[in-house]
Amino acid sequence: MENKELKIGIIYAASAYLLWGFLPIFWKTLQHVSPGAILAHRIVWSFVFMIVVILALGKLKAFIQECKVIVHDRKKLIGISVASFVISGNWLLFIWAVNSDHVIQASLGYYINPLISIMLGMIILKEKLTRWQLFSFLLAGIGVSYLTFNFGVFPYVSILLAISFALYGLLKKIVDISAMFGLTIETMIVFPIALVYLVTNQIRSGVLPSLFSPTIGLLIGAGVVTAIPLLLFASGAKRIPLSMIGFLQYIAPTLMLILGLFLYHEVFTHAHAVAFIFIWTALFIYTVSRTKWFQRLETKRLYKSKSS
Repeated sequence: MENKELKIGIIYAASAYLLWGFLPIFWKTLQHVSPGAILAHRIVWSFVFMIVVILALGKLKAFIQECKVIVHDRKKLIGISVASFVISGNWLLFIWAVNSDHVIQASLGYYINPLISIMLGMIILKEKLTRWQLFSFLLAGIGVSYLTFNFGVFPYVSILLAISFALYGLLKKIVDISAMFGLTIETMIVFPIALVYLVTNQIRSGVLPSLFSPTIGLLIGAGVVTAIPLLLFASGAKRIPLSMIGFLQYIAPTLMLILGLFLYHEVFTHAHAVAFIFIWTALFIYTVSRTKWFQRLETKRLYKSKSS
């Protein structure tokens, strides 16, 4: 892997996590709308936004050709179909958690997620970690375990958020398709379900919403705030190891934790503080172990040990 591609991948992935970290603020503005309706709008407008982007870039023919290839490639078709439902479930659960005042619990889920991503990377993709990276993995595991067990109850929401997004990351790594077309096809697959849900809800309510209301504007905007970080994430995921994606993931839950604590005044316990220290120590060690300076020191150490 070229160093330039690695740097670009890190920038893309880190930018995606920064945007995801601030996303609770956006969903809080739609707290008066049901999570199911928000999800349906999110899917519909994400698909519409991506089609507009494809048309603007003059890539419609290429997109149609990609769809034909996927239809005739069973492995790709299954992979991207599963990815579309996995990420939809993740979206729904996250929206519910944020709007039910569980931002810190959602944060916990995304602290656990990198550990699952690293595990999947080692087991399925056969990615290797150095001893320092393994040590950082152990530290992060201790922090997450401490935080998990101190909740007093099994954190189902956190665990489901972690597993669903880790699986999505793995599927994006395995399925060989461009970020732009991948997201468009994923939303296209679940688009009919979302549209039927919205139409059915509209018929039941019997009240036509104002097209110029702030709520409709925010729901349409959900497509943009969904598509942009996912495009960045998908582009980054193809350029860097899954294990590195896992550790960059700590950016988003840290921002969520800060929002939950200082903006939404959720409870922050001693257990959160202890886990936070373990996790960020692990992140620091892992980041340093990836630098050329540290790798040169390790090479020198190994050379001296073999010479003695």
